[in-house]
Amino acid sequence: MGALLLGVAVFLARVEDWRSYTPLGAGGTAGESGYVSQEKPSGIIRWFTTVDHKDIGLLYGTYALIAFVVGGTMVMLMRAELWTPSNDASLDLLGSATFYNSLLTSHGITMLFLFGTPIIAAFANYLVPLIIDADDMAFPRINAIAFWLLPPGALLIWAGFFPLPDVIPAQTAWTMYTPLSAGVGAGNQSNVGVDLMLLGLHLTGVSATMGAINFIATIFTERSEDVTWANLDIFSWTILTQSGLILFAFPLLGSALVMLLLDRNLGTTFFVVGGGDPILWQHLFWFFGHPEVYILVLPPMGIVSYVLPRFAGRKLFGFKFVVYSTLAIGVLSFGVWAHHMFSTGIDPRLRASFMAVSLAIAIPSAVKTFNWITTMWNGKLRLTTPMLYCIGFVSNFIIGGVTGVFLASVPVDLVLHDTYYVVGHFHYIVMGAITFAGMAGIYYWFPLVTGRWYQRRLAKAHFWLWMVGTNLTFFAMVLLGYGGMPRRYATYLPEFATLHRIATVGAALLFVGGLIFVYNIATSWVEGTRVSSGDPWNLAEKNLNTAEWAWFEQRRETALADGGEEGDAVTDGGKVDADDE
Repeated sequence: MGALLLGVAVFLARVEDWRSYTPLGAGGTAGESGYVSQEKPSGIIRWFTTVDHKDIGLLYGTYALIAFVVGGTMVMLMRAELWTPSNDASLDLLGSATFYNSLLTSHGITMLFLFGTPIIAAFANYLVPLIIDADDMAFPRINAIAFWLLPPGALLIWAGFFPLPDVIPAQTAWTMYTPLSAGVGAGNQSNVGVDLMLLGLHLTGVSATMGAINFIATIFTERSEDVTWANLDIFSWTILTQSGLILFAFPLLGSALVMLLLDRNLGTTFFVVGGGDPILWQHLFWFFGHPEVYILVLPPMGIVSYVLPRFAGRKLFGFKFVVYSTLAIGVLSFGVWAHHMFSTGIDPRLRASFMAVSLAIAIPSAVKTFNWITTMWNGKLRLTTPMLYCIGFVSNFIIGGVTGVFLASVPVDLVLHDTYYVVGHFHYIVMGAITFAGMAGIYYWFPLVTGRWYQRRLAKAHFWLWMVGTNLTFFAMVLLGYGGMPRRYATYLPEFATLHRIATVGAALLFVGGLIFVYNIATSWVEGTRVSSGDPWNLAEKNLNTAEWAWFEQRRETALADGGEEGDAVTDGGKVDADDE
């Protein structure tokens, strides 16, 4: 591996003069060294050598969407298996129940580590420097390195699905609970596939930590003089808070993964019975794991807080309180981890304190929710596709949040723990909220990135399929949990069949909506109608324009001044309003 990396470094040094790069957006680059490159390299070399924050943002986005497709395919296989309660059907469909466990493990890890964190990094890399008027990220090369750690991480996590001798996929579930994940017993957990998965997770954690340091340094040191802490935008506030959480959470996960690898391979006893304590893994994992939920949800909250006011025709209501609630979530998130462990037999006094903090952290989330609703109240709403996704986010987040408040209560959690209720609650947040906010951002900034429009009817069909599919799938899971259906099982009692089939139908709607999204984005990127204005969403009329659109207008004017033809940048249909959508 070291020889391979050295060879790659030598190759890149030969094909590209890295000293020529400085943080300039697009076009030519120049450096203090005196070396000048008039243009970025063309073709694939550009993407392998780029340190431009916008290019890296596109790389993150492409990587995340590929991971989303892989994770979605995994879960569709699982839902197809769950169409019938009998184990016979699973043996016909997937070959064995252990393969179901492999899909279960890889689906969770893929969606959280390979899609969730990178898609946020895509938005942040592309937009934060534009919004705060920075030339680029504070450390452009570290920014590139952070991304290029992710593809090998994904290959290691998925290694068990490749035709490698004696390697099978990990079957630990995404929480990797010990002593199972420590390789104890006669099952498949001692297989090298688990080790490769742990190493892949370690790479993704290092990548996230490097990115967090970069975002903190960028927001603190690279913003223009006009951007103060008082007028810093809400999206940058959430990225700053998220980066702080990453600095405290991900290194702890990396340390726990190293300890687990030592237990598996070198005979240490951190987490095995008789030497260490399996419960220690849960404490370390969830001290990372619950802040990870807020690492994933805070930037999408920032996207909604940024995009929703543009189509409500008014500024975000209670901006300062949205910022304060963001910071409060960041602080409180490290005091709630043991609510995942109420059923492990920990001291009742500890359970009470964690219950109190878990209930308290719902307050800043509620503050945000009421601010979003109040922003829409008496506003002049334009139901564009990004606005529909913002409204869907608020709706699903309320359901996910309320179901989570019940799990924060010790007596209720003892009944619902490890049932499908937890799966439904969690997916209302991860799919119904985080992914919906991501789609709002993708559709809102699609003209900015591509200079083209997507197909709006397809975009709205995508939204409605996902809105209906999300609530069919995950509300059915909430009801399954109330009925006592345990999660992570490949088989179930016949009385749960109806709700499982409803959930599978909902998942099929999500899958169809996802196919429409991929088709729409791919074709519109190449063939979509070109944007005719630097203000494509007609925001200037309400004085709601923002810095990135000023950059977009400047880029358009520069392209024309450099010899472009008017038709290349301007055609009919450039602005859009509610009627157009």
